[in-house]
Amino acid sequence: MVTREIYLQKLRSLKDTDLIKVVTGIRRCGKSTLLFQFKDELLNMGIKQGCIQFYNFEEKENQIYPKWEDLYDAIMERCVPHTKNYIFLDEIQLVENFEKLADALYVKKNIDLYLTGSNANLLSSELATLLSGRYIAVHLLPFSFVEYCSNLGITSPSDRDFRKYFNSSSLPGAVNLMSVSEESVNDYVRSVFDTVIIKDIVKRHKIHKPNELRRICTFIFDNIGNIVSPNNITEQLNKQSPKRLSHNTVIKYIEYLKEAYLIYQAGRYDIKGKELLNTNPKYYVVDLGFKNILQSNKYDADLGHKLENVVYLELLRRGGEVFVGKGEGNEVDFIVLKPNGEREYYQVALTVNDEKTLNRELSSLYKIKDAYPKYLITTDWETANIDGIKRLNILDWLEI
Repeated sequence: MVTREIYLQKLRSLKDTDLIKVVTGIRRCGKSTLLFQFKDELLNMGIKQGCIQFYNFEEKENQIYPKWEDLYDAIMERCVPHTKNYIFLDEIQLVENFEKLADALYVKKNIDLYLTGSNANLLSSELATLLSGRYIAVHLLPFSFVEYCSNLGITSPSDRDFRKYFNSSSLPGAVNLMSVSEESVNDYVRSVFDTVIIKDIVKRHKIHKPNELRRICTFIFDNIGNIVSPNNITEQLNKQSPKRLSHNTVIKYIEYLKEAYLIYQAGRYDIKGKELLNTNPKYYVVDLGFKNILQSNKYDADLGHKLENVVYLELLRRGGEVFVGKGEGNEVDFIVLKPNGEREYYQVALTVNDEKTLNRELSSLYKIKDAYPKYLITTDWETANIDGIKRLNILDWLEI
């Protein structure tokens, strides 16, 4: 089992704080495993087993409480008085009126509360109103390349290993099936994708034409890293099929895909004006396995944008807000605004072996006149410092 260290560090820092810890993320990205790992850490710290309660509401034995009040009574009955109790509620959105349960447990001073859920309902529903300022989100992503290699026992990864990483899946369950067969991996990824589409979106939002949702999702997957707008998506899809989509439907379904953590939106940031722009974002997929199962020739398709997707997700893991940078007549793939006010700039290219391509990629970074770090990330093995711009191989940047 891979230790999800970057997320465990966050939970350690939040332990015993007067906040509800809400772990969110796509289905099957490892939220339950993360909570079990943190539970084990608590035991190793000397916390007694009786002071820890763990409920996974996907398990039948934890579906016996008809009302949230009954579950609350059961939890309180098992709490050890006059000491801190650690309560883990996994897939809490399956409990009716879970917001009220969370609120009732939060006010108990001897309870440190941890929740997980697979969709943004945890943050966008009444929970945000009831617990405004009293919770903090820890957002979990599928395996990074470092975690992927650790899980597979790869100690000296090659370019071939990296290509396999972004031509397969980084969902923990899929990675565990790689020793079985590629077909097993694809079947698993497809089942997760279908579950997210059906349970987290179609059923939840009562969508009567799920094929429209799949069309929009496929279009976005085919255009990761491209600037697209709802108008553009509507226009392109209506050219492809006599079944017309409305602009409002496209906007609504994009929000559903984001809410279910299938896609992430990178807004555009004006570097000079230091403000977020409201037009022409880019989209990235949470796991490239979802994109790959929808492509007929996944190994040769769209490698540059897949690399960009990997870098985007890694930047999210490392912290800060990630945007597409807009300069004066140029665009930078990513600008990261750090919590301490600093920033970083990134250009991503599959290869810059010819001078023309290298100069083109560097030119966008040259035009940025501040002294914050600037990076050019590629799959080339050459590394260099070019007028203050760090040219790095993707494996070096990923700290392998």
